[in-house]
Amino acid sequence: MNWHEIGIIEDIPARGARCVTTPQGRIGVFRTAENEIYAIEDHCPHRGGPLSQGIVHGASVTCPLHNWVFSLETGKALGADEGAVKTIPVRVIDGCILLGLESTLMAAE
Repeated sequence: MNWHEIGIIEDIPARGARCVTTPQGRIGVFRTAENEIYAIEDHCPHRGGPLSQGIVHGASVTCPLHNWVFSLETGKALGADEGAVKTIPVRVIDGCILLGLESTLMAAE
């Protein structure tokens, strides 16, 4: 696994997200109100909604298309919904966000 710096915590608004395009696909990088950083694939398994455009609440995100809720910690759908998205390893060092990726980072959006 290679660690890639993608920016600083302040680049992501509290209870918001940004998206990074990688060889593995688009990754949503989320910041909670408590300044915790999580990364998951940016593709809802239900209808393909962009999770990085969803609403962040606690350590969860709600898909903007059909309101499925996913744990940012585990990637699993919560409530009555079933399914999961892949989680991506994250490190924060001195305010810098690093993603653990299998290959080279492509571009940040």
